[in-house]
Amino acid sequence: MEKRELTCIGCPMGCQITVELENGEVLSVTGNTCKIGENYAKNEVTHPERTVTSTAVILGGDKPRVSVKTKSNIPKDKIADVMKEIDAAVMKAPVHIGDVVVKDVCGTGVDVVATRNVEAL
Repeated sequence: MEKRELTCIGCPMGCQITVELENGEVLSVTGNTCKIGENYAKNEVTHPERTVTSTAVILGGDKPRVSVKTKSNIPKDKIADVMKEIDAAVMKAPVHIGDVVVKDVCGTGVDVVATRNVEAL
């Protein structure tokens, strides 16, 4: 049996959670004070995901870069590849909050979107 110790990031409590696994299957979750912690822990040990934030290049804008984020979580093991695609992205101003900067990043089905406005010069 394997044990993993986690600090929950599901809410401000930051519960110290212990997950017991056997053959990749969750047997028990302890230490959480709410259902969010249980769900977080199960997901974290079986299929960890993250939201990725970064910046992308803007041409002809009042700012040289725009802040971006994945519209939802992506598999944690794809973060490096997602960052490479974001780094290669170049958009022309204007760009508005919610505009898609990279569609279906790395085949995840998740778009990368702008999180601020950049106006054209």
